Amino acid sequence: QAQLVESGGGLVQAGGSLTLSCAASGRSFSSYAMGWFRQTPGKEREFVAGLARSGGRYYADSVKGRFTISRDNAKNTVYLQMNSLKPEDTAVYYCAAVGSTNWGVVPLGRSGYDYWGQGTQVTVSS
Repeated sequence: QAQLVESGGGLVQAGGSLTLSCAASGRSFSSYAMGWFRQTPGKEREFVAGLARSGGRYYADSVKGRFTISRDNAKNTVYLQMNSLKPEDTAVYYCAAVGSTNWGVVPLGRSGYDYWGQGTQVTVSS
């Protein structure tokens, strides 16, 4: 069982940067595949970035080249570095984890994850 807590959201101007953090409880953090999703009102929660157990990284086309996902297993924390932010990046961002994936796999759908954080709001002003 893992519990996830996001932090680092806030208000930023277009072109700015933010780093989101997701702290995980539990003893098996290094064995989890991790993902970041985002959601705006009235829309489905969408995949943003994922990190496989192998260290492989996957990104949605809309954030490729601007966002970077990383993890620190010693701190049980996964990060999402967001640069060159755009107003369309405004959303609630959620951290997710799953412990039963193959080595190089990152689930791209919401149903592929077992654990979720409560979300953190990111607002990008134009």
